Amino acid sequence: MSDDPQPPRQELDALQKRIRELEQLASEPEAQEKLRKMYSLLEDMKEGESPDDPSAAEPAPPGAWQRVLLARHPQRPYFLDYVQHLFEGFSEVHGDRGFGDDTAIVCGMARFQGQPVLALGQQKGRSTKDKLHRNFGMAKPEGYRKAIRVMQYAAKFARPIFTFLDTPGAYPGIDAEARGQAEAIAYNLREMARLPVPIIVTVIGEGGSGGALGIGVGDSVLILENAIYSVISPESCAAIVWRNSGKAELAAEALKLTAEDLLKMGVVDEIVPEPPGGAQADHRAAAALLAPVLERCLSEAAQLPVNDLLDRRYQKFRKMAQFWTGE
Repeated sequence: MSDDPQPPRQELDALQKRIRELEQLASEPEAQEKLRKMYSLLEDMKEGESPDDPSAAEPAPPGAWQRVLLARHPQRPYFLDYVQHLFEGFSEVHGDRGFGDDTAIVCGMARFQGQPVLALGQQKGRSTKDKLHRNFGMAKPEGYRKAIRVMQYAAKFARPIFTFLDTPGAYPGIDAEARGQAEAIAYNLREMARLPVPIIVTVIGEGGSGGALGIGVGDSVLILENAIYSVISPESCAAIVWRNSGKAELAAEALKLTAEDLLKMGVVDEIVPEPPGGAQADHRAAAALLAPVLERCLSEAAQLPVNDLLDRRYQKFRKMAQFWTGE
């Protein structure tokens, strides 16, 4: 009895892509687990191909839209997952001392490699109840005011700051606008540029526009391999440019929002690799890959005199989005 021939590698790649898309849509953990098993089975089939088979060539890296789906993966590690694996003694700080507390942004004092630091980031939530509690990671003005209040407190006691970006964007509701959403973000940009302590920024998922930038001014801006950073979501961009949100894949390519594109343009300083299959496959391994990069960036920034640190930070962001072409 002869073995049935395996499908070509291109077909297996297409099937895996479709499974990943279905996994994004699946809401039941049981369904997600079955899809992951199907994906692993196809991966095993590809590994069993003959190395002499020309179709067994190294697969192309994920495209821009695939990166968007990976950045939004429901099992991707969120800020509090990284806190668990990277920091010790995390003690959360609440409230902006003006309006209230915003649970979309989490701030806390902790220790990193034994050193007292401040860690803060956007938190999306996993279950429906938690997503509503965290407002899907979309902060309101009180969230940004809490963040800068705690950052200024950390700077007073010479504690380095780590920020983690993962948000679709700042909350666009009328209540947020009434309380000064744009002013709160703008104030953070100015004040973060002045803080006399090292600030290390990491994009761990979605870096959505000013909502991410509101806690994203730092001395080093890192991005995970499958994270994205953009001024607008692909769906919103497609709706504005083509009046058709269905062209989101085309918009994703045009926005240059992948880690590789951002590194080429100087928006980020370094790409942090993820474990095989993406950060969602192994939270602990993803944190283990990130930890030495954070440690190195902090060590480099800590060696600079304060005036040099602030000047380098200012010049870094002033030079962004400046392009010259030869005649």
